[in-house]
Amino acid sequence: MHKKLIIIGFAFLLLNFNNFSYAQEDEKLVILHTKSGDLVLEFFSKDAPNHVENFVKLASDGFYDRSVFHRVIKDFMIQGGDPKTRPGNYQSFYEWGSGNPGYSIDAEFNDIKHNRGIVSMARSADPNSAGSQFFIVHKDSNFLDGQYTVFGRLATQDSFDVLDKIALLDTPLSLGQASSSEAGATIPITWGEGEILSAKVVNRSEIDNLLNLGEPERTSSTPESPTSGEYTNEELGISFFAPIGWQIQEPPKTNPTVPDVVAVGPRIGETNPAISITVIDSNGKTLDQQISDMKNSLESSISSGQLEIIFEEKSKTKNNDSYILEAISLFSQNNLTTNVKFKQIVIATQDKFYTLTYSSPENNFEDNLDSFEEAVNSFVILSEEELPNQAEGGGCLIASATYGSELAPQVQQLRELRDNTILNTKTGLAFMSGFNQFYYSFSPAIADLERENPIFKEAVKLIITPLLASLSILNYVDIDSEQEMLGFGIGIILLNIGMYFAGPTALIYRFRR
Repeated sequence: MHKKLIIIGFAFLLLNFNNFSYAQEDEKLVILHTKSGDLVLEFFSKDAPNHVENFVKLASDGFYDRSVFHRVIKDFMIQGGDPKTRPGNYQSFYEWGSGNPGYSIDAEFNDIKHNRGIVSMARSADPNSAGSQFFIVHKDSNFLDGQYTVFGRLATQDSFDVLDKIALLDTPLSLGQASSSEAGATIPITWGEGEILSAKVVNRSEIDNLLNLGEPERTSSTPESPTSGEYTNEELGISFFAPIGWQIQEPPKTNPTVPDVVAVGPRIGETNPAISITVIDSNGKTLDQQISDMKNSLESSISSGQLEIIFEEKSKTKNNDSYILEAISLFSQNNLTTNVKFKQIVIATQDKFYTLTYSSPENNFEDNLDSFEEAVNSFVILSEEELPNQAEGGGCLIASATYGSELAPQVQQLRELRDNTILNTKTGLAFMSGFNQFYYSFSPAIADLERENPIFKEAVKLIITPLLASLSILNYVDIDSEQEMLGFGIGIILLNIGMYFAGPTALIYRFRR
């Protein structure tokens, strides 16, 4: 009888111990001190030991200090951990989201569900590309299960309250000032409220308000991304056959450069071969105009030697006009540089551009070229239904000084004016190149001062308003030649000299008289 009671008692203790297993298994916690409050994180070291070790080390080294939750989507998640969001590490807000610690760690996919409060690792289309960026789930997002490495969760009620504060910050997207595909659309307008002031590694015993969360909810089995075979996406209206054994991904559309679908092959050296597909609305542009926009976007990479175009031609693909491009680019990871070769086919229809891209280490490019050709041959456009607008808007040079203010509509108009008019003339292109160099010599410092002092930010908006007004004049004139661009450009420059220098000087002189 006593023996049975001992066994039953032991089973009861074991059962209760298991209920607290995740609350006790790892003594190290991390506190992210933000301007909106503290986020206390506990970890799942048995499920993702390498990710936990990496995150704790980065936190203890101060890597996350002064970084910003740069991607905020209400009812989805908040994302941070990009070193480029730290003061002095960026020239434009449009760089936010592209930073990393200089290395990557292999995926540790597990069966923990992406429920509210879960901390998971951000990555690119390559499953093994995680580094420092992470996201915290605001609302259950189980469509992510098994495709991103879950390694922790929020551990206090106050942390959940802070998560809500940051997730509810206004963004250009939430205010209807930008589409989801535009760069910077999900950066909070008052992004200082989402800044991580410091990260601190503590022992569990130092926190006295931890929640008793028990074991995390898990899926019945570890989900796997679809591999090989026919892939159909009715929303995009496409279908194709992926190479056997390749993993198909649908990356979150964080910016226009992110493809809609990626098939990732087994790693070769430091990189994985991949076939990606991107679908965008043509918005009335011809294939020639799209080609011109592509070349303009690649110009800086070509000039710096990072990219070399080795072949290009216009052709016919799937009975539609198309453009074929082959190029070689330098890819750096883990202090190693690899030549990556690309082959890209842009297929133009009446309403859309379908871009199919194959990338692989140059030395192994021919190994999977046939697989890419098979994917292209099997590619089918299922319908011509209207899809959400995913066209690139491009970055605006003065956007960092006016970002998130009531001047956003004017900034968007100027962005379109620059892309559609100014950059289509040699004079305008030369001017913008010079202005780029001048502007980016001081804009990071201005942005950091805005970050520290809201009054200074308001002063910048006030000062920049006359400039925006003068540039808006170009929206109401027709520029059809180099001479007209030069004439209007000089006129705008003289007008600004008058407003900012000659006028104030005359007033000061008159006042002193």
